[in-house]
Formats: sequence, C-alpha cells, structure tokens
Amino acid sequence: MAYDLITMGRIGVDLYPLQTGVPLAQVSVFGKFLGGSATNVAVAAARLGRRTAVITRTGDDPFGTYLHEALRGFGVDDRWVTPVPGLPTPVTFCEVFPPDDFPLYFYRRPKAPDLEIDVGDLDLDAIAAARIFWVTGTGLSEEPSRTATLTALAHRARSGTTVFDLDWRPVLWNSTAWTDPDEARPFYAEALRHTTVAVGNLDEVEIATGVREPHAAARALLAAGAEIAVVKQGPKGVLAVDRTGECAEVPPLPVTVLNGLGAGDAFGGSLCHGLLAGWDLETTMRYANAAGAIVASRLECSSAMPTPGEVAAALEAGAVL
Repeated sequence: MAYDLITMGRIGVDLYPLQTGVPLAQVSVFGKFLGGSATNVAVAAARLGRRTAVITRTGDDPFGTYLHEALRGFGVDDRWVTPVPGLPTPVTFCEVFPPDDFPLYFYRRPKAPDLEIDVGDLDLDAIAAARIFWVTGTGLSEEPSRTATLTALAHRARSGTTVFDLDWRPVLWNSTAWTDPDEARPFYAEALRHTTVAVGNLDEVEIATGVREPHAAARALLAAGAEIAVVKQGPKGVLAVDRTGECAEVPPLPVTVLNGLGAGDAFGGSLCHGLLAGWDLETTMRYANAAGAIVASRLECSSAMPTPGEVAAALEAGAVL
C-alpha cells in the first residue's frame, strides 16, 4: 500500500521546561518529547488516521533509540530512520513565555544526522507512490541532504501532491545564508519547480520569493511552480490561493496560548489530511487552523497533536476551550 504521507527532514529530542514563564537558566524540571518539524507533521497526520512515514537520521545513541520508540508509539513508520555513527542525536531546548515568546536553542553540532540523508538512503519508488510527499527548507541547508531533497523532488516529478514547507531557520544553515538570504533563494527556487503546495509564514515566503505582502507572495509562489500557496500570517490567520483563482483567508481560532511551538506542525499534518480528503481550500484551512490552535494551548508538541474528535469539537465551539 502507498503511504498517505511521507515526510523528509528534521528529527530530534525536544526538552521543554515544565515551568512556564521561567528563564531557562532557572528551570530545573524538563519533559522529553519527540521533535523536529517534518517528524511532527507525520505524527499530526497519523493522529488523524493517516498512514505516514518519515525519512530522517538520528545518532546511534540512547536518544536515537528513544525516537524510534516514540515514532512507533505514534503510529509513524520508522523504516527509513537510520543511525549515523559518530554524530549525536540533536537536542532542542525552549523557553516558554506565553503568549508569544518561545525562544529555541538548537544543539545540532558538529552536524545534525538528519542533514546526512543521502540519495542512496532514499526509497524513490515509495516516494513517488506516496499520496503526499513533504520536504522542508532546512533539508536544503547543507549537503548531502540538499542533493537528496532535490533528487527526491525531481524523481517524484510533481506526481500526487508534493508539499514544500519553506521552514526558514537561518541558524541551521552552515554557511553565510543565515546573514545573506539571497544565498538560499536559488535552492528554494529549484525546490518550488517540483512543488504543488508551498507553505510558509511571512518571513519564509519573503526568503523564497523576495516578496512579503501576503497576496503578492502567494502569487509569486504560484508563479514559481506551486499550484497552491499557503501563507501563514500569525494573528491575522492564514491565506491560501490556488491556480484556479480560489482564495481562502481564514482568521485564527481563539485560544489561550501556552506554547506556540508545534502549532505549525499540527497545521501541516491537518493540511495534508484535508488535501487527502479532497476538501476545498476554506474547509482545509479552518481545520488546519483549529488543529494548530489546539497544540498552541498545550505545553508539548508531538504528543499534543489532536485527534479528529478534538478538532471537530474546537470547530463546533468556535474556539479552543
């Protein structure tokens, strides 16, 4: 059976303080969670009943073992999660200052194993057969992951739905791209040539297109190759536009934010769920917004991904209660 969704990209261990509003230097109790954007998207879609897998790499260490166990626990196929001897599994710390301050501290040196994904690691037949294939901008940040990502996209050749999460994390680029975004833009342009759905926030669409105004940025993403452009606008909600001219601009669902991290990944998994279901743009965006709001109301990310019943309840209530 083909997978509903295969994602490719980051994985790691998230260590979240179990004390909110406290500087990291003073936190004494942490929770350990599965993390990494592409991985969380696969978890989010699995929670919604989809058959998912992730392509990534870990360290050959106890944290890597933990990530395999966590993936299986969430129902995500881990057959393409392989160890890299000599590199540690990445760890990410965050600080939690609701409602809108959640700084992240990435420990991915000397190099993150997920950037060691090589073309030889790819099951190109499975990638081509998946109903949705999801890649991220971070996967373009360094070799051999960059070539592997672009090879997978070219092999898939826009069959089915191919989602490019723009995922601009300049600190993760091992080059001058973190100070000069123009260095990254050609790689984004190449990925967009093979993309059917492009997803990003205002900063990310500006990196990809050079345009920040949401409607103009959406048009630029469509011109670059995407068939659907999704622009996340923070407090203003989300804008989605497709090549037929259909447009949906949906406000966020009211929520008391506990931790905004992971909301975008819940949005992504739910976006895939809606695309697989054949929903129209507005229905899909409302559903994805609701899923993101639910995760924003919870401390953790992966284990906070909502079930269909929880999303339905939030939509019916018009808020996350």
